[in-house]
Amino acid sequence: MRDFTIHLTHRPGELGRVANILGNASVNLKSVAAMAFGNQGAVRLIPDDIEAARDALRQANVRFEESELVTVLRENRAGELADVADRLSNAGLNMHALYVVGLEGDLVELAIAVDDVKKAKKALE
Repeated sequence: MRDFTIHLTHRPGELGRVANILGNASVNLKSVAAMAFGNQGAVRLIPDDIEAARDALRQANVRFEESELVTVLRENRAGELADVADRLSNAGLNMHALYVVGLEGDLVELAIAVDDVKKAKKALE
């Protein structure tokens, strides 16, 4: 699983511009997070079709960063996020983004952007 980070100017229409580019290319989003800091914004998203998203953004001259994500299935209960964060921290890893990509019964599936995917997978075993 991979995600894209797109830096935007914090003004009306910026997120819509990116969403329209992806929508017009028939790219569905599995998960998305967006936030603003002062006059800058950022959107991180997980597309269902990496190649189509990459091509659509490039054709529209939208700059982006792409990251591989680690996925982990955990119990949906208090303290699980703390355990995941502690395991990554103890392995010397920075967490850049965290998504909820699935909920089913008492389980939650997380997708995490980190410094070193291989090391993170081992830390989360």
